[in-house]
Amino acid sequence: MAVLNDTDIVSALKENVENGFRLLMAKYKEAVYWHIRRLVVSHDDAQDAAQETFVRVFRSIRQFKGECSFCAWIYRIATNEALRVLERRRGERLSLDDPEAGVSDLIADEYVDYNDLEAVKLQKAILSLPTKQQLAFNLRYYDELEYDEIAAITGSTAANVKAN
Repeated sequence: MAVLNDTDIVSALKENVENGFRLLMAKYKEAVYWHIRRLVVSHDDAQDAAQETFVRVFRSIRQFKGECSFCAWIYRIATNEALRVLERRRGERLSLDDPEAGVSDLIADEYVDYNDLEAVKLQKAILSLPTKQQLAFNLRYYDELEYDEIAAITGSTAANVKAN
């Protein structure tokens, strides 16, 4: 399959929804999932947020004006969905020391390679950062986006993104 052009995807979404949605998913499904996953950590939460991201893209494609890149627009929606999950989860936190919490009964996430100790340490370090810094790091080094795109996604400036 040829590399999909964002302009073609936007046009297809506006003209032939079914075909456009297929193109959108082919290009962004995996990238959006992993972007969200790095923020929310949980596979199930990431899947739910990714699905909601694509529903929101689908519902609001007619409002996309091209003020930022289509990629940045999608990532902004995905970021907002991830932040919604994190906000919802704030009230649900359990103490790992609480025997009533049942933490010892939880199964390790099957999507994480715990044998790669360096990767686990890196993920722990990234997760210890404030959300703005996590976003900037993930978008720059995992998603390889430019500072201007990251600024559009986070509603910030390129200078602030670099500082984060």
